[in-house]
Amino acid sequence: MKKNNLENFLEQPIQVEKEILSFKEALAYLDVSPSLLYKLTSQRSISYSKPNGGKIYFKKMELDSWMLQNEAKSNRVLEKELLTKFKSKRYE
Repeated sequence: MKKNNLENFLEQPIQVEKEILSFKEALAYLDVSPSLLYKLTSQRSISYSKPNGGKIYFKKMELDSWMLQNEAKSNRVLEKELLTKFKSKRYE
């Protein structure tokens, strides 16, 4: 079965040092479908730039922030936060 251009592109590693990603690079980096990324941009759920009304570009840092939202903390982290809050209230 022959792969299309997008599939070939998605299999290529993204350069770690690159700060600005094209739409195709963002697809590979986020591992999402084109329709989801278009939906996120149209809903303004994710920041992007569209210079001269052309192609869409993303800051890698913004993509990282989007991926890490709604973090599910481990029990260990939650216990540590709880103990910290308890200790600070105790000495007030």
